[in-house]
Amino acid sequence: MRVAVTYENGEIFQHFGHTEQFKVYDIKDGKIVHEEIVDTNGQGHGALAGFLLGGKVDTLICGGIGWGAQVALSEAGIKLYGGVSGNADEAVKALIEERLDYNPDVKCDHHGEGHNCSDHHDEDHHCGGHCAH
Repeated sequence: MRVAVTYENGEIFQHFGHTEQFKVYDIKDGKIVHEEIVDTNGQGHGALAGFLLGGKVDTLICGGIGWGAQVALSEAGIKLYGGVSGNADEAVKALIEERLDYNPDVKCDHHGEGHNCSDHHDEDHHCGGHCAH
């Protein structure tokens, strides 16, 4: 498994589309075998899904994430654990131990009060459980 975490100064950065770095972890047999910090080179929002896919990432841990990025991640086959805060290393350890506290209904956080990702859904939409329906 290859896990990326939105990253800033050891913590989970809270806006996926504005993250300047990811910390990427390679996990084998329930252990972190490699970790590195990678710069996004100024890419943002939906382009970051392609950036992660190019880095062979299959799982993302982040704070807030907008609707367009959720769709791009889903289409890229990247599993999303959103609404997470705190230390990046600890979050990955919690994921490995299947005790990560995340929000399966993570909402967009950049559209103003009262906005909900479910406003964009229709009955034909399938988000893979990454956002509210």
